[in-house]
Amino acid sequence: SSYYHICRLCNFKHERIMRAINNYVIVNKIKTEPKMLAGLIMTDDTDVDNRYLRGTIISAGNLVEGLKDGDTIYYDKHAGHAITWKDDLYQVIQSRDVVLVE
Repeated sequence: SSYYHICRLCNFKHERIMRAINNYVIVNKIKTEPKMLAGLIMTDDTDVDNRYLRGTIISAGNLVEGLKDGDTIYYDKHAGHAITWKDDLYQVIQSRDVVLVE
């Protein structure tokens, strides 16, 4: 499949990996459970007051400082753009859009 390539160094089949470059960060958004607030069910779509989303870094670019793969972060929900990789949806943001690391 196109998700694999033959390595020229070892002649084995390897899975292709998505990597961020420069100041970009690839984030897997963490889905939040709906919560009750004053009798209303709040979901990601209805929680308009919360500007920041929680996610896990899949890949941090080579120029990114202070962040590493696997970090749980909060980032501006209006930042970046979505990308689909192997049928999964990720966010590509710049490191400056990260406001908090857990």
